[in-house]
Amino acid sequence: MDPIPLFPLSRGIFPDGMLHLHIFEVRYLDMIRRCEKEGRPFGVVWLAKGSEVQVPGESPVLHGLGTLAHIRELTTLQPALLQVECQGGQRFILESYELGPYGVWYGQVDFLPEDTSMEIPAALQPMADLLGQWIAEAQKQSSSGELPLFAPYRLDECGWVANRWAEMLPLSNEGKLQMLAENDPLVRLKLAAQYVDF
Repeated sequence: MDPIPLFPLSRGIFPDGMLHLHIFEVRYLDMIRRCEKEGRPFGVVWLAKGSEVQVPGESPVLHGLGTLAHIRELTTLQPALLQVECQGGQRFILESYELGPYGVWYGQVDFLPEDTSMEIPAALQPMADLLGQWIAEAQKQSSSGELPLFAPYRLDECGWVANRWAEMLPLSNEGKLQMLAENDPLVRLKLAAQYVDF
């Protein structure tokens, strides 16, 4: 498989998660425009060390785990400023990465399996109920009706519910990466449940 372009961030995204980016660096303006034109995703990887913005003479250190980001909406605010809304896709292991043209990092990746649809056991149903209540409350309060979540709201699936909690919980990057790396959706939901009182 060909290497994919990478976008290192201090905190990445989970499958089906929403990511808003303001793109102003020349290297990413070109990358995002090409991905949007070709209908291709890019990889969001978590920074282990280094800055999101390019610093001369500094090379970032990337965690070995990431998620594809699919461009849902792209708005040109100014010639050198893009607003991008992305949706998280498939998780991947970052096997290697190297600096490519225009200062964009490219990675060789192995994709992790997508979550199988798994019903939520009764003992963990409050996790889905609480999330559903939050969504309902946010819908009432939002004048535009827009939420920081993509529909459909799959409140009956372990993986989807676990991923939304993983995004919201005030965990360290290490804690979030542990959840992102977990292939079993039920185990991931149980990990999230350790931090929620219900």
